[in-house]
Amino acid sequence: MKTKLYLVILLVVGLSTYLSANPVNGLLERIDKGASKKFVIELNKGADDFFELDQKGSKVVVRGNNYVNIATGINWYLKYYAGIQLSWNGMQASLPVVLPPVTRKERHETSLSLRYDFNYCTYSYTMAFWDWERWEKEIDWMALHGINLPLAAVGQECIWFNMLQKLGYSKEEINSFIAGPAFLAWWAMNNLEGWGGPNPDSWYAQQEALQKKILKRMREYGIKPVFPGYSGMVPHDADEKLGLNLTKSDLWNGFTRPAFLQPTDARFAEIADLYYREQEKLFGKADYYSMDPFHEAENAASVDFDAAGKAIMTAMKKVNPKATWVVQGWTENPRPEMIKNMQNGDLLILDLFSECRPMWGIPSIWKRDKGYEQHDWLFCMLLNFGGNVGLHGRMDQLLNNFYLTKNNPLATHLKGIGLTMEGSENNAMMFELMCELPWRPEKFTKEEWLKDYLFARYGVRDEKIEQAWTLLANTIYNCPFGNNQQGPHESIFCGRPSLNNFQASSWSKMKNYYDPTVTEEAARLMLEVADKYRGNNNFEYDLVDIVRQSLSDKGRIVYNRTIADFKSFDKRSFARDSRKFLDILLLQDKLLGTRSEFRVGRWIEQARKLGTTPEEKDLYEWNARVQITTWGNRVCADDGGLRDYAHKEWNGILRDFYYKRWAAYWQTLQDQLDGKPEVKLDYYAMEEPWTLAKNPYGSTSEGNCVDVAKEAFEKVFENE
Repeated sequence: MKTKLYLVILLVVGLSTYLSANPVNGLLERIDKGASKKFVIELNKGADDFFELDQKGSKVVVRGNNYVNIATGINWYLKYYAGIQLSWNGMQASLPVVLPPVTRKERHETSLSLRYDFNYCTYSYTMAFWDWERWEKEIDWMALHGINLPLAAVGQECIWFNMLQKLGYSKEEINSFIAGPAFLAWWAMNNLEGWGGPNPDSWYAQQEALQKKILKRMREYGIKPVFPGYSGMVPHDADEKLGLNLTKSDLWNGFTRPAFLQPTDARFAEIADLYYREQEKLFGKADYYSMDPFHEAENAASVDFDAAGKAIMTAMKKVNPKATWVVQGWTENPRPEMIKNMQNGDLLILDLFSECRPMWGIPSIWKRDKGYEQHDWLFCMLLNFGGNVGLHGRMDQLLNNFYLTKNNPLATHLKGIGLTMEGSENNAMMFELMCELPWRPEKFTKEEWLKDYLFARYGVRDEKIEQAWTLLANTIYNCPFGNNQQGPHESIFCGRPSLNNFQASSWSKMKNYYDPTVTEEAARLMLEVADKYRGNNNFEYDLVDIVRQSLSDKGRIVYNRTIADFKSFDKRSFARDSRKFLDILLLQDKLLGTRSEFRVGRWIEQARKLGTTPEEKDLYEWNARVQITTWGNRVCADDGGLRDYAHKEWNGILRDFYYKRWAAYWQTLQDQLDGKPEVKLDYYAMEEPWTLAKNPYGSTSEGNCVDVAKEAFEKVFENE
């Protein structure tokens, strides 16, 4: 009996050692239990990054020069041989008992050795309340998609807390400076202080432990984290508190901004050194540090940019002489005066919006005639702003702009690609396309790529599905050159009502670029084959998303009709069309309730789950609710224009927040038609109660998505 127990222990320990020694085996086991036995993993040296697919007996061989590239090869195999695509809406799959064979060895190489991930905003708009279980899936997703250089910003507030304490700040003062969980990104980018806080002690302990787990797994894969570095940010009162020489910025949309410590101040090096020492104590050192001084700062003219750059670089190099400074290419940044005297290799610039507003030298409203000159840079895709829901892409622009780098002298120092979305977990197709570009040396068309993508996505080849997606690829997923809008076409349901509703947020720069009836036709085609693909997770997710888009586009058409009714004083038509608009909104709410990914309850549950007391849970829920609605207080929401920037077309918030605004607005217009005086609604007064509420929202899906999609589509489009 003891012998058997000893053997079992040996087997368990042996399997654990085997999986931890090779992180790819652990990845495969998380995808599907037993999957690691179906592959042979071979780690080989190579001059450039590569992966290779081969066959050995009944097993698929995946070779590569590091574990991330091997994981990328596994993903390529799963997509294009097995018809299995792992994405945010599903990171597990049932692999065939016998894997489809690789009949001819396939090899992919790339000289684009750096593949970056995340915007600071992603950490708040999507990842604010992630736990280790969710992070583990994301790190697997990164490895499968070739990412080896992610921004690693979890727990940066822990460094600041310790540093500020050593500088003489009290806990209360520190917590009035550091933002709450849903707003940490804008604090880190020097935009605001304290909003969303104060954070409880448990938050700091929790985030420190989480970051240590994240870094351990990243390093097992060979992924190099990009740490937030120190570039001079200090609390706005550090001149009075510490006697520092500061540059103070104007308010940011109503918020007090942190100040910038002048690099010529005698204490700059001391404070930077203290920051890095506290960071190293908690999380170690890194080879890359992210710093964006003067981010969206319009009054930084008094700053000596050259001196600032040198001071920041010197402080970073003191920590790690081989480290590289990662900086965003966004609006005026990086300031040319700051980087002109730096050497190649000192900087890695993220050309943040390469698919729309590239700065590296090709035609664009942000074009820099000399590009980034001597500095290394990455071609990045921003795609999504505010984590807004909506089908969106720039397929032709992305492909054209990327392959223009091949022979352009301004692209000599291109080192890779980056995903710099403000919000993720959306538009999987665009992220798949972007992540494949380094591995595809020859330019191709979106049409030829799409057919294989759809096989990977659904595991089938279906003519109706191809027709639907071809329509989308040539319209809503093909935002053209010259249209500089920020992210997807915003849902009419999510904007504050008025007589001239178009965009929901203040800065989206929306312009019509596709016929809204196209999404109706695409939804119709998907619904025609929906019964065949019941239970196909990726199909059902996309079905809901595409039908959602068609309802949203129809809502915009009905809105315009309703406004025309009002202006024409057509009371009967106004009553009919305003009712129809509200009915579509409620049908949208019901449809989105069939998938957890589109439920506000998922977001709120993530937030509450991190709290260790009822008070903490309430604070985190308030953070979650405010961010996606008013964003700030009345001044910041209304005068600053932040309201609805992160609006979400989600189940729950549609019926309880957006519906109430629209119903109240339509009633004011109906009253005017009935001869009553015009009433101006105080929207903030209507919105704030929802941010303070604690009514529960579930994350579990309700109803069958195919049946509900059919019902909603028929009621909206077939009963006209």
